[in-house]
Amino acid sequence: MTIYLHSADNTRKPGDLNDPSQDDESIAERDLNPPCVLVFNASDPSGAGGLGADALAMASVGAHILPVVTGAYARDTAEIFDHFPFDEEAIAEQARAILEDVEVQLIKVGFAGTTEALSTIAETAADYPEVPVVAYMPNLSWWDENLIEPYLDAFRELVLPQTTVLVGNHSTLWRWLLPDWNGERPPTARDIAKAAGEFGVPYTLVTGLMLPEQFIDNVLASPQSVLASEKYERLEAVFAGAGDTLSAALAALLASGTDLVAATSEALAYMDRCLDAGFRPGMGHVLPDRLFWAEPEDDDDDDNPDAEPDFALPPHDTRH
Repeated sequence: MTIYLHSADNTRKPGDLNDPSQDDESIAERDLNPPCVLVFNASDPSGAGGLGADALAMASVGAHILPVVTGAYARDTAEIFDHFPFDEEAIAEQARAILEDVEVQLIKVGFAGTTEALSTIAETAADYPEVPVVAYMPNLSWWDENLIEPYLDAFRELVLPQTTVLVGNHSTLWRWLLPDWNGERPPTARDIAKAAGEFGVPYTLVTGLMLPEQFIDNVLASPQSVLASEKYERLEAVFAGAGDTLSAALAALLASGTDLVAATSEALAYMDRCLDAGFRPGMGHVLPDRLFWAEPEDDDDDDNPDAEPDFALPPHDTRH
């Protein structure tokens, strides 16, 4: 991978994102526990995305997830068939109960499912203006067309004004934020950041920009400038859950106090490692291995006489 860092003239310093001006005593007290991230997202039975992906990615980089279920997907590893939303009051009660007990360092917004749920999430974020918000916009092409437009409108009007960092794929954000783009070239990450900035978003992380020679670029930008860009070689496999992995890791790193540019670089590197170690549990897409770091190193036990014997039963051996 190649990382390019650019000056952030006329923008708020990324390190200010997590209010580093707190006194040493309060910081030391917080450091005793992992940072807590309140996450609004759906349950995904495939494990490709949703709250399961958030939990694994955040735990991998040292944060504790406070999951608020917004609904449930009906899906496999190849496609999403349907989504069953929770009532907005059930979402509000989940968030209210945990927020009265636990201090959160960051809020992450995934797929909410309904405009009413988005309104509830926006109201919750507005009650905690000092807490940064990372919002991820997934590809919604699987959904009913009659539901997509009002959802995107509500997200734009209600959630974006509360958002600190918006994360999304280039084509998804382009279609959403610049639907009337008629330039001779595709919009740049900064063009998209400017469009998001009109709704109050200070930073946008745009992924999946196609480069020559099978490379993909990922760019962190503000409406004023590009802050960082990182490219890596395009993998041949079709993945599900890459965006969820990236946004969750970024949210966890920011919650831990990492400044924005460094957190972006680390989150992208983590996602790349997850994809490189990806696996196919079913007949559909490849999923990121968010626990790649926990896998044992390959050892040739036959060449190691001191290796522990394997007492596991054969996979098809049945005992009564």
